[in-house]
Amino acid sequence: MAKCEICENEYDKAFEIIAGGKSHIFDSFECAIHALAPTCPHCQCRIVGHGVEQGDQIFCCVHCARADGGTELKDRA
Repeated sequence: MAKCEICENEYDKAFEIIAGGKSHIFDSFECAIHALAPTCPHCQCRIVGHGVEQGDQIFCCVHCARADGGTELKDRA
């Protein structure tokens, strides 16, 4: 059984995600999101989905991007 790198649960249905050339083992999407999803620089929530880009930053939504001064927004859908 593999061990989740976040909660250290040993689970027979753990899965691997390779990101940036590095292997990560998780027992749930919750742990994978906690470890790998970007964080909104305005509200600090984890971005699960396409997000909104302003320059080199990614925000969870248009509201947060605009609140942080964003005017040239790109939807990542």
